[in-house]
Amino acid sequence: MTSPAAPAPKKDPWDLPDVSGLTVGVLGGTGDQGRGLAYRLARAGQSVIIGSRVAERAQQAAAELGLGIEGAENAECARRADVVIVAVPWDGHAKTLEAVRPELDGKLVVDCVNPLGFDKKGAYALTPPEGSAAEQAAAILPDARVTAAFHHLSAVLLSDPEIEEIETDVMVLGEVRADCEIVQALAGRITGMRGVFAGRLRNAHQVESLVANLISVNRRYSAHAGVRLTDI
Repeated sequence: MTSPAAPAPKKDPWDLPDVSGLTVGVLGGTGDQGRGLAYRLARAGQSVIIGSRVAERAQQAAAELGLGIEGAENAECARRADVVIVAVPWDGHAKTLEAVRPELDGKLVVDCVNPLGFDKKGAYALTPPEGSAAEQAAAILPDARVTAAFHHLSAVLLSDPEIEEIETDVMVLGEVRADCEIVQALAGRITGMRGVFAGRLRNAHQVESLVANLISVNRRYSAHAGVRLTDI
């Protein structure tokens, strides 16, 4: 009688892939959040392309940031990148993705868009018909590998060259663990950050919605608060 096979050793969750050779495209890279992410990733040594609807705007933003960042029209940015971060305003989210759908086929897409509304009481979360911005992206891009991450980062901190470290965690969600690990590793390239797996895309809504709470925290305390997870 043969003995049962020993269970495979559990993989260390912090054993993440080397992503240093990947090119990252940032759709919406001329906006505050996109520019900040592009700057931090390039500062960490990543190859970065900023995308915009107008190539000249992207090229101008890239020239202002320096660090070898390039600028291109959105479709070219998506075509040339290995990983594409979507950092466009919520009201242009679906339209932007629909316009570059063919270029995103097979690509790893990282959606960091937060569906928010604003009134005299402040920011509040919106619920897209698909459930979240990330799920909307997955519906529009059925042939892409959609993940969600980078929601809770301050554009002010990202863009400030005097700040060496941004101590915060980046919650990463997706359907394929290997894709999430690539995004976690990219987050970890930015000094002070950790990328943490936080579930499947069906859980993206509450992660996106938390930004409304952070806006209230930041206004009350004149801060740039992020999120840090304990006991991991």
